[in-house]
Amino acid sequence: METNLTHVYLMPGMAADPIIFEHIKLPVERYKIHWLEWQIPDKEETLQEYTQRMCKFIVHDNVVLLGVSFGGMLVQEMSKFLNLKKLFVVSSVKSHHELPKRLKLLKVTKAYKILPTQLVSNIDLLAKYVFGETIKKRVDLYKKYLSVNDKTYLDWSIKQVVCWEQEEPNSKAIYIHGDNDAVFPHSCGGDCIVIKGGTHIMIINKYKWFNENLPKLIEG
Repeated sequence: METNLTHVYLMPGMAADPIIFEHIKLPVERYKIHWLEWQIPDKEETLQEYTQRMCKFIVHDNVVLLGVSFGGMLVQEMSKFLNLKKLFVVSSVKSHHELPKRLKLLKVTKAYKILPTQLVSNIDLLAKYVFGETIKKRVDLYKKYLSVNDKTYLDWSIKQVVCWEQEEPNSKAIYIHGDNDAVFPHSCGGDCIVIKGGTHIMIINKYKWFNENLPKLIEG
């Protein structure tokens, strides 16, 4: 019955379409999956304001919330306003201390204010920052998964990543990270489930691990 279902909300990474979750399958008699989508922010919208706006798409109580990459940062912020059963943060960071040097440099130099203009017109560069890989022979793959190319969104999103202020890991979050993540290479330490060989796109290419282990982690 619907009332016995646990609702699982999935938030994709920066600029990514929720179709990245197309292979995530959980037992239908116990779970119902909902895909969340990025909304275009107002230019001056704060992360907290945006977070509260995104929380309105969570229409059930005691849900499971999972976010990938920048989506993982967002769901940590959303968890402050929601009653959750479980919070999963995948291929992301536990605090701003885990951001790589290149992103910290963007903050110091404020170069993030001009970088997104290049990203909109250069899918190879966008893929490098979002997925940690250059596309080369994967043009069609990345065109499929990277669907949000609005300049306002990209300007805003990169600023939120490089200026994120979280000091400590979320004590209620379950962090899952790949040991071969080129975007966030410093996030395997501390209280974290480390997937051997996992890259920044492991939600796509290691979906079998998630399908097998998420139910155990949700109920554990």
